[in-house]
Amino acid sequence: MMQFSKLQEKINLNPALDFGDIFNKSIELFKKSWAHGLVLQLISMVLVLPFIIVLYVPLIMAAIQGSENGQMDPEVFNAIFAGFSILYFVLFFVAILIISVLVQALKSGFFRVLKRVDHDEPVKTADLFYFFKGKYLGHILAIMLATLGISIVAALACYLPIFYVMVPISFFTLFFTFNPELSVGDIIKLSFSIGTKKWLITFGLTIVASFLA
Repeated sequence: MMQFSKLQEKINLNPALDFGDIFNKSIELFKKSWAHGLVLQLISMVLVLPFIIVLYVPLIMAAIQGSENGQMDPEVFNAIFAGFSILYFVLFFVAILIISVLVQALKSGFFRVLKRVDHDEPVKTADLFYFFKGKYLGHILAIMLATLGISIVAALACYLPIFYVMVPISFFTLFFTFNPELSVGDIIKLSFSIGTKKWLITFGLTIVASFLA
């Protein structure tokens, strides 16, 4: 609770932020950390690829079988989907959830690496796996489920609120990464607090960064 109060107090102080200053510092940090980002992407691919292969093998085989005569037969896919049981779809959902949690844990580890790089501290590849521990993975799963719930509610409200909630949601990972002891509820409250106060500059930086990416 004390940590939450300190963070909320900092947010309430609401210091002015300069778009250009943040952008320039981000570019400088990128120059120093791009190699670590590349390692992150490679590790993510290694983690995700086995799940993708297992989940999509039936569809790939169906596509090969259905195009043996040079034309795609839609009946082949209908037969495949008809044969899928509820258990398969449950396993599919669980697998996607596991992949998402692992990738999110890597992303949090990467943010820790960025902080160390920014402070000129030594960095090891193992730092990316800092959050690959039971207590953290469970926390990440809870945050992801909360994110999913908020996104669904926003989408049901004619999609317009999605543009609002996407900014606070973007802070979920950051608050967890540097304050993993916070509860999911506290992370959501703090994220919406700073997301509301800094919505425009955060949205603008996100759009610019997306174009550059």
